Amino acid sequence: MIGSFLKRFTGERAGADLPGTVYAIGDIHGRRDLLLELLAKIHSDDPGCKADLIFLGDYIDRGPESAGVVDVLLTDTRIGQRRPVFLKGNHEATLLAFLDDAGHGTAWQRFGGTETLLSYGVRPPRGVSDDREAWEESRRQLSRLLPRAHIDFFRDLALFEERGSYFFVHAGVDPARPAHLQSEAEYLWIRDDFLQDDRKLSHIIVHGHTPEPSPVANRRRVGTDTGAYASGVLTAARIDSAGVRFIST
Repeated sequence: MIGSFLKRFTGERAGADLPGTVYAIGDIHGRRDLLLELLAKIHSDDPGCKADLIFLGDYIDRGPESAGVVDVLLTDTRIGQRRPVFLKGNHEATLLAFLDDAGHGTAWQRFGGTETLLSYGVRPPRGVSDDREAWEESRRQLSRLLPRAHIDFFRDLALFEERGSYFFVHAGVDPARPAHLQSEAEYLWIRDDFLQDDRKLSHIIVHGHTPEPSPVANRRRVGTDTGAYASGVLTAARIDSAGVRFIST
């Protein structure tokens, strides 16, 4: 397991500007157990609750307790008292698309939607299905069973958060365009065009979306997705004027 360790920026990014302290939490993907464990570690690390929390999206799918994760995000006082910011991930965007159009069901099923439906008490089509009628019935069930607070949560998610020299977003940004002037698809889905580029960016990008064996901190980005649903490792980056320190389950 990954412990708590420190990575400091050097060179031109040393002492990067950030008002206060932030914990940026990577992709949870239905692992309520790991979320509760990580919240306990964050509370122990900052018992005065002075730091803010920024969640980087992908709360649902793949893991077994998507509905339970959202319940924790909405009700746990260790979150509520820390001025949380909740960002949208591509998995939340897909759930919303499915609520509008059952035709998205087959694609959603392929990357974890079945587990989310089951967590809300919805019966998904059997196997990998393109049965439109079956998906429409699942869509109706989900619309009926989703608590109003959960629907509002999904619809109110932000696309990004800027704090000083840091830009928090789910997937990343297109290095060829200003961070603030990108499409929702780029904020939620980009991968290789962001990760494999080496151009200097206007901000240090703090993101999830792409699972990596260990969290990453360098002059361009802070990557927090350690594949929690499969690895059992959920990671938060504690960021302040001194640098970046990772805390993981």
